Amino acid sequence: MMAHQTAERYDAMKEYIAVAQISEVPPGRMKWVALDGQRVVLANVDGTVYALKDMCGHQRVPLSRGRLEGHIVECPKHFARFDVRNGKYLGGPPSADVPVFDVRVIGETVFVRAPDTD
Repeated sequence: MMAHQTAERYDAMKEYIAVAQISEVPPGRMKWVALDGQRVVLANVDGTVYALKDMCGHQRVPLSRGRLEGHIVECPKHFARFDVRNGKYLGGPPSADVPVFDVRVIGETVFVRAPDTD
């Protein structure tokens, strides 16, 4: 039974890619990483790490160059704001939501779920 549970857990983790060490993304900070050929920004909000596409929905500017205040990231170009927890557009110039990715932290390693290729 235990070997079966371990195999299931391993299969589920195959969809996740190690992208950083938790020490690289301290609380209140952001870091961009590469995930399957695209930029993803990690944001640590009070010890919880979130991941979203590193591109403003307004003019494709990297959000990792912006400012993180609580759970809100602000684009550095025209100040569009997004919630890092769900990628929702909160205000600023007209924009779209930003895709988010599932994150798991195991030990000191941050894993992000690879985007679906379907």
